[in-house]
Amino acid sequence: MREIARDVAIVPGIVANAYLVGTREAWVLVDTATPGNQRKIRRAAEARFGAGAKPRAILLTHGHFDHAGSAPPLADGWGVPVFAHRLELAYLRGQAHYPPLDTSKPGFFCKLARFFPSSTVDLGERVREFALELEGWQTLETPGHTPGHVSFFRPADGVLLAGDALTTMDLDSFWGTIAKRPKICRPPVPATSDWMRARDSVRLLAALRPSVIAAGHGVPMKDAAEALQELADHFAIP
Repeated sequence: MREIARDVAIVPGIVANAYLVGTREAWVLVDTATPGNQRKIRRAAEARFGAGAKPRAILLTHGHFDHAGSAPPLADGWGVPVFAHRLELAYLRGQAHYPPLDTSKPGFFCKLARFFPSSTVDLGERVREFALELEGWQTLETPGHTPGHVSFFRPADGVLLAGDALTTMDLDSFWGTIAKRPKICRPPVPATSDWMRARDSVRLLAALRPSVIAAGHGVPMKDAAEALQELADHFAIP
């Protein structure tokens, strides 16, 4: 766990990241990584906010298993609600399934994705439609990777929590994935369901000119607004 901006810390994962947002008095968890990360996240939260620290809520950028995976035990252990966009609720309640991962496209992650599930966790009534406003943050609809994907942006200092609307590592490259070399790239290919909307979402985020870009996959990057604009201008649809 390390701080990447004022009142924002990353809990890096092998597959995906989670973020602690806020102060000791009031904080939230954004995304929960893959299943089995609940102890790691709780330890990070207590290291940052103190023993017994508990968030106001868990916020999900979307419902894929690598972002919602540890939400059930964390929500139960803390006794807090989980919030997601209304278009993600059916997937997170076991009422619908995401499209199968498309492993036919070129790129390293497409080959790796054949070992990942298309299904996600069933949060049942733990998950609710967004009803929590983060002071100082905007909740932006950034669909494409999933129908109800959202990103979080803090205009005061330009911090962007992008989820899987983009990545800060090249998942199409073997070495880019293994080394996690910082690079602004398109969303994960095999799990992105609507590429036209994904492109529009990247363009929306690029227009914000963020000063810090923190995604679900990769290391947070500073001063990368030009690279994000380059991605928006030359967005490659597989």
